[in-house]
Amino acid sequence: MRQVVLVIIIFFAESSFSSENDQLLGGKLSDNIIIKSEMLGYNLQYRVYTPEGMNPDMLLPTIYITDGEAYIKSGKLPELLDKEIRANRIEPVIAVFVDARNPDKISDNRRDSQFICNENYAKFYAYELLPAIEASYPASPNREARVIMGLSYGAYNAACFGLFLPDYFAGLAMQSPGKSYLVRRLTDIYKKGPKLPLKIFLSHGRKGDSTRDNRDFKNALTEKGYDLTYKQSHQGHNWSNWRPLLDDVLLTFFGTNN
Repeated sequence: MRQVVLVIIIFFAESSFSSENDQLLGGKLSDNIIIKSEMLGYNLQYRVYTPEGMNPDMLLPTIYITDGEAYIKSGKLPELLDKEIRANRIEPVIAVFVDARNPDKISDNRRDSQFICNENYAKFYAYELLPAIEASYPASPNREARVIMGLSYGAYNAACFGLFLPDYFAGLAMQSPGKSYLVRRLTDIYKKGPKLPLKIFLSHGRKGDSTRDNRDFKNALTEKGYDLTYKQSHQGHNWSNWRPLLDDVLLTFFGTNN
């Protein structure tokens, strides 16, 4: 990865806020921003949550979220960020909601090809998306201030980023990694490989959520000595499992009492 020529995109995004901001307490959620990826050979889109009171002199932590539109619509994550920041339970944080869908044809969802340890997708983050965000927002450039988060295949992607991009992301948030054979693959790789400087959140449900394999993955991470927060839900592979645990994700990485 380090041998790849760095592609820096200077991307000054003028804040453009949608009607969804009416539901937020003080933070803002941008409209979709298009970015052309040379690494992937196509356009992607993302939205950015910025906290209330943000100013250019800050250096804020950033959480990058795959399946971003689902975390906005079904996870209600921007509203939760507002609530937790206002309550001083978490520090102010920037959230980048990356859409897996083709911005030119929304019915075309690329998550199956992007999220399964796609090295070019990792390069897109490292050499294109991160520089674009950090040129346009007061986002800290330190790896310790960056988290990658996802659910299902997106959680598998987060684990792959831990392997591909440990110099770029110190935090991995994985909700319900799937499918079972993929979780077994992760368990084997993390068990046999060197311990990496990562802080990890791992959760899963009980019903149809690769439960046994995710428990084995958790045990492998624990035995390796990783800084791990682990949660198990009684729900299945759905938002009844994922949404109630978003507080735990935020507190794990950005809690004011950490």
